[in-house]
Amino acid sequence: MPRQLVIGNGGMLVNFDSGYNMRDLYYPYVGQWNHIQGNKNSLGVWVENSFTWCDETSWKRQLRYIKETLVTCIRLINENQGISLDINDTVHYSDNIYLRKMVVKNLTDRQREARIFCTHDFSIDETEVGDTAVYEPEMGVVYHYKKGKYFMANGFSGCGGIYQYATGTKRFRGAEGTWRDAEDGHLQGNPIAQGSVDSTVSFRVDLAPGGSDTVYYWIAAGRNYQEVRRLNEYIRQRVPDTIMESVETYWRQWVNKADYSEVSLPADIMGLYKRSLLIIRTQVDRHGAITAANDSDIMHYNRDHYSYCWPRDGALVSFSLIRAGYPEMTEAFFRFCENALTSGGFLLHKYNPDGSVGSSWHPWIHNGKSQLPIQEDETALVLFALWEYYRHTRDIEFVQQLYRSLIRPAGNFMVKFMREEYNLPYESYDLWEERRGIFTFTASAVHAGLKAAANFARLFADHQMAELFAEKSEKVKQGIMKHLYDQSLNRFIRGVYVRDDGTLEKDLTLESSTYGIAKFGVLPPDDKRVVATMKAIETGLWVKTDIGGIARYTNDYYFQKSSDIARVPGNPWFICTLWLIEWYVMCARSVEELNKPLEMLQWVIRNAMPSGILSEQIHPYTGEPLSVAPLTWSHSAYVLTVRNLMEKMKELTCPAVCPLP
Repeated sequence: MPRQLVIGNGGMLVNFDSGYNMRDLYYPYVGQWNHIQGNKNSLGVWVENSFTWCDETSWKRQLRYIKETLVTCIRLINENQGISLDINDTVHYSDNIYLRKMVVKNLTDRQREARIFCTHDFSIDETEVGDTAVYEPEMGVVYHYKKGKYFMANGFSGCGGIYQYATGTKRFRGAEGTWRDAEDGHLQGNPIAQGSVDSTVSFRVDLAPGGSDTVYYWIAAGRNYQEVRRLNEYIRQRVPDTIMESVETYWRQWVNKADYSEVSLPADIMGLYKRSLLIIRTQVDRHGAITAANDSDIMHYNRDHYSYCWPRDGALVSFSLIRAGYPEMTEAFFRFCENALTSGGFLLHKYNPDGSVGSSWHPWIHNGKSQLPIQEDETALVLFALWEYYRHTRDIEFVQQLYRSLIRPAGNFMVKFMREEYNLPYESYDLWEERRGIFTFTASAVHAGLKAAANFARLFADHQMAELFAEKSEKVKQGIMKHLYDQSLNRFIRGVYVRDDGTLEKDLTLESSTYGIAKFGVLPPDDKRVVATMKAIETGLWVKTDIGGIARYTNDYYFQKSSDIARVPGNPWFICTLWLIEWYVMCARSVEELNKPLEMLQWVIRNAMPSGILSEQIHPYTGEPLSVAPLTWSHSAYVLTVRNLMEKMKELTCPAVCPLP
């Protein structure tokens, strides 16, 4: 179930599903560790001997955000119970505090008592073994702990603090958990449980006819009891409403760092632009990892997740952030890559948020021959993004610190990892991690990476290396033009495979990522070969249903929903559709030529979730989100496309208003 809402601060990340269940709580890294693991921290309501969970069908739910913030704006209505809840959730911008405000309203004309129940299904450090849940009477709190992780839950209403509590065993020897104890409106008060445990707390409200009361609830996360106790006291002393207001103000200032007063884009396009910046912010760990996605529901499909830092994803997200005016957010990522770089000068498949090497399915040996289990575009694109950082900041001290430890060794690796007979990089895995060969996207990225390395070498008067990097970059371009452009098809092809006899076998599959020819500067975007390639993508990969959008490539099997390849070459992907839109922006030579990309951006807005979250792909017939959501790359592609559109409009001296056609 894709995540409808995400909130976080770079050290704590919280995700909710469409039923308003808290499904993921990551701490102390974004993406590591998930202490709920896709189970449910749920919200329940008891009134007049009637109990319901808020994910049940009797509830009408509207899940949104307060505009330009990472504070939720949720409306829950249960007409059968005669109760509504207006809820705001947030994570403090610096402290590891999750805070919820609930305004409970009586929709009837009679006096009533209601009870609000909050469950805690923690599996600390992603295992149910050895957890403890305990009620602490001095402060009237419930907390869970194991080793160096503590989670303290507390709150209050107009009737006082936690009204009832229970700790108990879950999913072991027939015990379902204390959530079941809540369903009669009364908790038994067991004060401690150890092993596979959960807990539930309740808050009592007295509601006048048509009246309301407010419940505040929070979870503080820390390394020890003293830390979470201090955070708990901070909340009580500062007052939750004041904290909520300060968080709202912080994010509104953060997302409006740039001056958009002269930007004349439609409000819905700018709204999703700012929402995307905020979503990206939640996926960036303060230690440097830029995670791909943190929707743990994907584990039901392949027993792994997207909570890793792929250097390629991180580099492209960094590029977008830099262009959007947030280069400071990317500095820790480049340090992360510096520490991750191998002695050979290349980056591996993917990394955990703490910097350790992530899981992989890329072997070190194939048919008895050694090979590097890499995607070379990941190494190249880090340098490509780093040059963009320098171009925008002119922070020579920062890049100088990385020259000998990251830039030069990565450049040297790309120089050596080359099939000289073809002027192309050696075989590696493609950007989709599905096949091994020499691919247009990868070769284009290597061209850009070597060009960036040459720029850095010139910057530091490393003339010999600058000449070498520039020469190899140009040779890669020559190799691309000779071997990866097909005259008969009049377009660039996906890639080539090296046969045992040394000859090349062409892969003619129509592939959206060949847009990298223009993106990474191999050819200008209006070159006739690029134009023919992009037109072929638009014609051949556009999904010919009511949904539309661009597929990754012909007959894409990942989450495939249709065998009608002529109409549905694959599921529509946000990033692939945005590549086409970005190319149209690049090619525009007049204000009128921006109408098409403006109109195409409406496709993205139509297919975003109501909260503004973008998934990886969508169903070609229903438009429902598929795979993970949010996907950081989807949001960064949107940010970059809109940013390029803003700059193109300025370049073309766009008039004050640019209405859609």
